[in-house]
Amino acid sequence: MKGLLMAIHIGGVKTMTDPSQAGRTWRSAILKQPVSGPVWLGRTNLAADEQADLKHHGGPDKAVLAYAYAHYPLWREELGLSEMGPGGFGENFVVSGMAEPEVCIGDTFRVGEAVVQVSQPRQPCWKLGRRWNLADLPKRAEETGRTGWYFRVLEEGWVEPGQEMVLVDRPFPQWTVARCNEIMHHRRHDRAAAAELAACPALSESWKKTLGRRAKDGTNPDPRARLQPETETP
Repeated sequence: MKGLLMAIHIGGVKTMTDPSQAGRTWRSAILKQPVSGPVWLGRTNLAADEQADLKHHGGPDKAVLAYAYAHYPLWREELGLSEMGPGGFGENFVVSGMAEPEVCIGDTFRVGEAVVQVSQPRQPCWKLGRRWNLADLPKRAEETGRTGWYFRVLEEGWVEPGQEMVLVDRPFPQWTVARCNEIMHHRRHDRAAAAELAACPALSESWKKTLGRRAKDGTNPDPRARLQPETETP
């Protein structure tokens, strides 16, 4: 498999006011902007890229958020948002030639000087809905399977738009991002599937923990609990 890194987006944390929420403010780095030229990709993020909620975003298992370019025309048609395009989901990498049904947990790609590995699907939080004033957008992303996915960084280096993403290893071809999404969100009572996925060595620690708990005692924490806003400032 070869993909193309079509664009790179980065952004800082901003405080935003939401007129539809009685002027409440919220902080996020979801408004990312495209960059040109080389960008340093470190172990936990791209240089100058930030995350407001470090409990649920960023870190070694979620250093880079990737999203398939092919999804944007579908969202524009379904949502009636002509402005929906690259960067609209808060992603860092906009990629072509790959999407959730083909990309697998553990897939390792060389891009520029860096080597990255797929760690988990993205679980969109409420800020994606607030970004577009569509509260159900995170849920719709999960239901359609057009979630995107995270990379961890195995080798740091310079990356830039226009570079090929070349698959160099696929240790777990059975665990496509699409299948992982199905188990997490649509087969929440399938304890055997949860245990099998949790045992995948390349899966992120947070997904291993959630699925391991589900497999052990049947606990099914609702993944959409994170879609609700945290305490906001009036």
